[in-house]
Amino acid sequence: MMALYPLPSTMIFNKLISSTSSSHFSCRFFPKRLSSSPFSTTAITTTSDSTLPQHPSYGPSLYKGHKISHQESDIFTRVFDITALRVPSEHCFSLESKLRGHLLNWPRIRNIARVSGDDIDDELKEFLGNNNPDYETLTVLERRIYGKAEGDGEKVCSVLYRDKLAKTFNSTGYVKFQNLAKISRPKKKKRKRVEKEGNGRERSGHGRSDMSKVEVVEEESGDENFSGLLGDDFRRRKWSGSTRLLLLDERYANKGIEEMPEAIKAVLKEHEESTRLCFEIVRCKLTLFYNYWQMNEVLEVLLPQGMIVPSAFETVGHIAHLNLRDEHFPYKKLIAKVVLDKNKPKIQTVVNKIDVIHNDYRTMQLEVLAGNHSLVTTVVENGLYFDVDLAAVYWNSRLATERQRLLSCFTHNDVVCDVFAGVGPIAISAAKKVKYVYANDLNPNAIEYLERNCVRNKLERKIEIFNMDGRRFIDCIFASEKARPITQVVMNLPNDAAEFLDSFRGVFRKKHTDKQFTLPRIHVYGFSKAEDPEFDFHEKIRIALSEVAFEVEMHKVRLVAPGKWMLCASFVLPETVAFAK
Repeated sequence: MMALYPLPSTMIFNKLISSTSSSHFSCRFFPKRLSSSPFSTTAITTTSDSTLPQHPSYGPSLYKGHKISHQESDIFTRVFDITALRVPSEHCFSLESKLRGHLLNWPRIRNIARVSGDDIDDELKEFLGNNNPDYETLTVLERRIYGKAEGDGEKVCSVLYRDKLAKTFNSTGYVKFQNLAKISRPKKKKRKRVEKEGNGRERSGHGRSDMSKVEVVEEESGDENFSGLLGDDFRRRKWSGSTRLLLLDERYANKGIEEMPEAIKAVLKEHEESTRLCFEIVRCKLTLFYNYWQMNEVLEVLLPQGMIVPSAFETVGHIAHLNLRDEHFPYKKLIAKVVLDKNKPKIQTVVNKIDVIHNDYRTMQLEVLAGNHSLVTTVVENGLYFDVDLAAVYWNSRLATERQRLLSCFTHNDVVCDVFAGVGPIAISAAKKVKYVYANDLNPNAIEYLERNCVRNKLERKIEIFNMDGRRFIDCIFASEKARPITQVVMNLPNDAAEFLDSFRGVFRKKHTDKQFTLPRIHVYGFSKAEDPEFDFHEKIRIALSEVAFEVEMHKVRLVAPGKWMLCASFVLPETVAFAK
C-alpha cells in the first residue's frame, strides 16, 4: 500500500510584500482580476469526465481539482485553485470570526494558513519600531541578536555565543555548556519538514501537513506597473510583522476584491478605518494528499463504478472484521489494504468472514486479508480487559451497548447465571456489580479465555466457571444445594437460546413449597424474520415453556440483516413452570 502515498511536491517560493514607510498600515487591494488558470505546466490535467459519477459541486472531491501527474504515487493528490486574504497575524482571528461564512469550510482543512518566510520573531519587534524594514535590514538585525540569520549555518560569532552562555547562568551556578546540556537537559526539538526550493536551498516547510499544503502562487505583473500600489522593489521586502492567509470560499477563486461579496468588503472597510490594517488578495493553490481522503472516498475511485463501497466494519481490538458481498471478492485484497492503511495504527489486521456460523461453538471461519496474521487480541469494554482469539471463540463488539443495557437491570444483591458466557463480556462485567456469578460455556477454548479474563480483571473470587452443555448446566445449578439462590439468568445465544427454555420446567419441583424462594428473571435472546418479530419471538418462548399466562418484556436489540431482528425477551419464570412435573 506504500505506492498510494504521494511524493512530496516542491513548494514554490513565497511572495515578499512591502509597504511604504509610515507609522501605520495602509489598506491596499489588487485591482486586477485574477487569471483563471495560474498553472501552465503540461503535467497538470483536470479530472473532468462525463463518465464520472455526479458529485456535489461544493467541497473537495477526487473528481475535482487537478492531478499533478499520472504516476501511481500521485493518483490521490489533487490541487485546487483558491483565493486567500493575507492579513497581519495578530488580527487574523478577529477577522476569521467576522468572515467565517465566507471562508473555506472544507472538512479537515483549517481556514487559517501560514506561509514560510513571513514570520518575524517577537523579540525583534521591539527593535523595529514603526519602521518597515527590508529583507537586508531584518537579516542584519537577526545576526546582531542571535548571531545567525535565515539561511545561515552555525553561529558566526563566538563572542555572541559566550555572551548567551553567560545569560543562562542560573542561581545554582550551573552553566549550560553545549555538550553537557545534550546529556543532562536535552531540548525537545520540533521535527520540521525540510524541502528544497528551485535554487537548491533547503528550508522548513510551513503550511503543510501530511494531509494538505497551501502555497501562494506568484502574481506575474507583466507590463503593468504596480510600483505605485506596492512601492518600489516590493519583491525584495517583507511585511512588518507576521502574516496569515485567510482561505476564502471556493466560490471566490480567481476573483479580485471588486468581485467579492459586499459583506467581505464591509468587513475590510471597517478594519481599514479602525486599525488601518494592510490587506492583500492573493491566489493560492491547495494540495490535498492521499492522507486527506477518507476510506470510502479512496475505495470509490478504486472500485468499479456503481459498486457499493464497503464503508463499515466491526472492530475487535486491533482486528477489523469485514462482511464483504460476493461482488467484492475479486477486490477483497485491495479493500483490505485501504482499510488497514486508513485506520493505522489502531487496526493491524483485516479479516473477512468466509462462511456463516453453523457450528456448536459459534466460531467464525475467517480469512486474513491484510496485516499480521494474529487473531489473538485484547478488547477493552466497560473498563475491563478481555483477551479474545477470534479463530477459536465468539465475540461481537456491536453488542456492547446491549450488554450495558442489560447490566443496568442488575442490582448489588443479584446472583447471575450466564448460561452461554463465552469469554465473559456479561459475566465478568456483572461480577463488578452483583453479589456472585455462575458462568458456563460449551466451548473449552472460551472457558480458557474466560478464566484468563477473570484473573486479569481480579474478579476470579466472584465467578464460578463451568464447561458443560446448557441444559445440563441449568439442571445442575438449580438442583445444587450449595449454589446461591439465582435471581437473574442470561441466555445470550440468539440462534438457539429459546430451545433451551424447556430446561426450566420443574427446576424447583424438589424444593419445599413452604420455604421462601425467589423466582429468577430470565433474559433470553433470539432472532426473528417475521413481519411482527416481537409477537413471533413471544410465541416461541410460550411454546418452549408450555405456558401462556405470563408477562414478557420485549426489546429490539438490532437489525442484523434486512428483515432479520435480534430481540431480547425478559420475564420472571412462571411459578407453574418452575414447579411443573
